Amino acid sequence: MKRSGITRRDFLAGSTLPVLAGSWLSPGALLAATGAGSGVYYPPALTGLRGSHPGSFEVAHALARNGQHWPRPERQTDDDYDLVVVGGGISGLAAAYLFRQRVGAGARILILDNHDDFGGHAKRNEFSVDGRTLLGYGGSQSIDSPATYSKVARELLVELGVETERFYRYYDRDFETRNGLGRGVLFQQPHFSATRLVADAAAAPDAAERRRRLEGYPLSAAARAALDRLYAGELADTDAVRAMVADPHGTPVERFLLAACAMPEEALVLLRPITHTFWGFGIEGLSLAEILEYESLGPGLNAGVEMLARRAGLAEPMPPGFADHGEEPYIFHFPDGNASIARLLVRSLVPGALPGSSMEDVVTARLDYARLDRPENATRVRLNSTAVDARNVPGGVEVTYVRGGTAERVRARNAILACYNNMAAHLCPDMSDAQRAALDYPEKIPLAVVNVALRNWRPIAASGIHEVYAPGGLLVRMGLDFPVSLGDYHYARDPDQPVVLDCWHAGIDPDVSAHPFERLREGRRRMLERSFDEYEAGVREGLAAAWGGHGFDADRDIAGITVNRWPHGYAWEYTDLWDDPSWSRGAGPHVIGRQQVGRISIANSDSEAFAYVNGAIDAAYRAVREQTT
Repeated sequence: MKRSGITRRDFLAGSTLPVLAGSWLSPGALLAATGAGSGVYYPPALTGLRGSHPGSFEVAHALARNGQHWPRPERQTDDDYDLVVVGGGISGLAAAYLFRQRVGAGARILILDNHDDFGGHAKRNEFSVDGRTLLGYGGSQSIDSPATYSKVARELLVELGVETERFYRYYDRDFETRNGLGRGVLFQQPHFSATRLVADAAAAPDAAERRRRLEGYPLSAAARAALDRLYAGELADTDAVRAMVADPHGTPVERFLLAACAMPEEALVLLRPITHTFWGFGIEGLSLAEILEYESLGPGLNAGVEMLARRAGLAEPMPPGFADHGEEPYIFHFPDGNASIARLLVRSLVPGALPGSSMEDVVTARLDYARLDRPENATRVRLNSTAVDARNVPGGVEVTYVRGGTAERVRARNAILACYNNMAAHLCPDMSDAQRAALDYPEKIPLAVVNVALRNWRPIAASGIHEVYAPGGLLVRMGLDFPVSLGDYHYARDPDQPVVLDCWHAGIDPDVSAHPFERLREGRRRMLERSFDEYEAGVREGLAAAWGGHGFDADRDIAGITVNRWPHGYAWEYTDLWDDPSWSRGAGPHVIGRQQVGRISIANSDSEAFAYVNGAIDAAYRAVREQTT
C-alpha cells in the first residue's frame, strides 16, 4: 500500500538498511539515509529507527554476547590524551567539561561514542514539514525539579547558560485550557470489549463528571464502580486494609486495590500499564508506597490512604507524593528535550561547532559535525566508535575501540567509562569478579520514544483530548509534545499548523507473572527484533483508533516518524518489592560497581541508580574528582 505521508528517507534510515554484526553506518551511508544532497553529515535529520540504531550496537553485542575480541593494534593509532571518555551522553560530556574545568582549558580529551550522534538518550529529532522545522526529543525529556539538584549540577547548568526560571515564560501553561484539551483513555480490542476513546475519569473535575466519564468505559458495572471508589478515595476501612496502610513499602499495590476497592481483574488490566512510561513496568511490580509517592493512580487514592492512616493513629501518615522530585511544575523542557543540554556542553567543549551563546539560540542553531573530531581541538568527539577494551597500563590507560570494522588504540593518563554499567563490566579486564557482578545486577529499562510529525492537529482539537493513555497498545501513551516556544522556535499557535506527537512504547514483556528482570530481558530482545515497518503499523493503528473518528487520516496527516528505541534504556531505580530494603541511591550494588579501577572511573546514571539528568551530572563529578584528586 502506498503511504503518501512518509518519505522514502524513513525506510532508508530504518529497517531496510542491511547491517551485519560488527558493521557500521559509514558517513556515505549516513548521508544517503539523510537524503542530504549537499553532502553534509547531519544525524538529527534522520528518521526511521534511531536511538539504538543499526550500526550502533552490533560490535557491543559481539563483545558482550559472543565473547568476540579484537586484536590489539600493534601501534597506537592516535595521540596521547589526558582523558579518554567512553560514552558521549550527558554523563560523558559533563565529565569532559568538569575535567577540563579542574585540569585546565588545555587538557587533551577524547570522547568516544558508538552512535552516529552524541547525547545518548538526550537525542534530538528534526522534521521538515511544509517548510517548517519541527523538533522532538528522543529520550531524555526534561529538567525535572531543578531546585532539588545538587550544587554541582545546578552550577553546571548555569555555566552553560541555562536559567530554569525562564521556562515559566517559555512554557505555555494555559495551552490545554485555552484550547479545551484534556486527557483521555483509549480502549482497544482485543484487550477490551470495544475500541473507544473516552475522557479520563481520573482527571474529572467533580464526582458527577467522573461518573459520567466512567459510563463510557467499556467495562462491567462492577469494574466501573471499583474505579469510582479508587478515584474518589473511598477505601474500605478494615483491619486488613489498615495493616497494609501501616506497611506501604511491603504491600503490593494490586493486593491493596483488591482489599480496599474490590478491584476486578478487568479494571486491573486497565490500570497496570499506567506506570510503564515512568518505571518501565506496571503497577503489578510496585508497592503501595511507590504508587503513592508519585500519585500514579490519582490524588483520590492518596487522600483515602491518608485518611485511613489518621484513623489508625499512625505516627507518619503517607505524604501526598513528590519524594526527591520536589513540587515544581513539570515545565523545564527544551523543544528537543535534554538534547539542548548535550548541545550546550558540546558548544563549550568544541568551540566553533555550534554557533550562538545562549539557551535560546541553541534550540535552532545548526551544529557542524565536521568540527567535532579535528586534530586541532583540545576536546575531540569521535562518533561511530565502539570501545571494546579499557585497561590500566604503566603511566595511564589504554583504550581499544572499533571504528569502521577496524580496531584502533588510544592512550591517556585517565579514562572514564560513561557507558552503561552492563557494558562497562565487559570492557575492563582489570575489574574483580565482585565488581562485575555488581555492575551486572540491575536490568536496564527498555523504552522507545516515537516522534510523529503531523501536518496539522485538527482531529486532536476536535476530540478535545491531547494526551492518550492506551493500555495494551504498542504505544502506551500518545499526545501533543510540550507547548514550548523558545528563541526563534515557536510552538503551533493553532490546529492548522504542523506539530510533533510524542508517543511511548514500553518494551517490557506483558507476562505479569514473571520476575521483572526476566520480563525486561525478553522485552529488550523483542524491541531489537521489531522492524520500523512494525513500529509504523503500530503508530498508524494507535493514532487511527484514538483520533480516526475525529477526521485523522494517517496517509494524509503523517509527515514523518522517528522511532528512538532504547533496548538498554534507563537506569534501574531500586524498588520495594524486588530489591533489598536497605538499598537506595546512596547504598546498593551500584556503589560497589562504580568503584575506581586504577586510572579508570565510572560515570553514568546507572552508577547513581537514578535515571535523571542530575544523576548523570553527579556521577560525572564523582568520577572527575577520582581522576583529579
